[in-house]
Amino acid sequence: MPALDQALRAALDARENLFSDLHTQGTDCYRLFHGTQEGAPGLTVDRYGPQLLVQSFHQPLEANDLHSIVGSVEACLGQPLLLVYNDRSKGNSRIDRDPALFLADDAALEDMVGREWGLNYRVRGRHAGQDPLLFLDLRNARGWIKANSAGKSVLNLFAYTCGVGLCAAAGGAREVINLDFAQGNLAVGRENGALNPELPAMQFIQSDYFPAIRQLANLPISSRRGQKLPSYPRLQPRQFDLVFLDPPAWAKSAFGTVDLLRDYQSLLKPALLATAEGGTLVCCNNLAKVEMSDWRAQVLRCAEKLGRSVQDCQVIAPASDFPSTDGNPPLKTLVLHL
Repeated sequence: MPALDQALRAALDARENLFSDLHTQGTDCYRLFHGTQEGAPGLTVDRYGPQLLVQSFHQPLEANDLHSIVGSVEACLGQPLLLVYNDRSKGNSRIDRDPALFLADDAALEDMVGREWGLNYRVRGRHAGQDPLLFLDLRNARGWIKANSAGKSVLNLFAYTCGVGLCAAAGGAREVINLDFAQGNLAVGRENGALNPELPAMQFIQSDYFPAIRQLANLPISSRRGQKLPSYPRLQPRQFDLVFLDPPAWAKSAFGTVDLLRDYQSLLKPALLATAEGGTLVCCNNLAKVEMSDWRAQVLRCAEKLGRSVQDCQVIAPASDFPSTDGNPPLKTLVLHL
């Protein structure tokens, strides 16, 4: 497809300076082609260390297009990469649906190590989740955490595989707590810690968000219409110097509903209360349909109603490997200095 080849080459050319900067800072995980914004909606091409991950979300790629992508990327980077192609336009994206089109080498599907900000991360091109264990658009936010954690107590909420916690530890935090509901996510977080043995140990709490954060914020834990609540870890109320809040778009449990579109406040309020006076709360919203200006106003209004004065509010934008023609990328990140 000449149009795809042309769009990919333009994207790689536009990233030439970025590649140089990323390699200098110790990063080999980044987006090579962001199809939605660069001419091929539903197609992404990412590098994760030694691995090249191509994913199609709307329709399968043709074999010649896939081979052309690999050739262009390897020529640009000057090295071969291990290819994994996930066709996610249909039900099961975790298999090679058409061996005639592509069949991944066993070596490409093994666990690998990618680097970001000089740190080692476990990456896995195909697994039960939706990405190779590291969300690339959050790289600038993780870098901010690494540069602003020295001497601080850090709480990483919806920690996933604990990349934010790892950056906090690398940045000199005196305490890092990663909280996530999924034991599998935290297991990868522990593995990430082990891949960086020079860093101080992090702490891990497996818990639903709502009972954990409400205990830390010294708020009551309520149930739905008298429903008996599952067991949960008991925590003492306390505040942290730096809190990072990066919730999924939607999730539901016996304790509450995560809904970034309709009820961000229920997530934000206890996180604000768990942030110390003079501390910092970094919060994220990854819904494309939410405008930054509207969400920022909502966040600041929630803080004001709680009596938590925001001294300064910064925006952390994704790096240029996630271009946004309208200036409103799906991932929005605010830094609230309280």
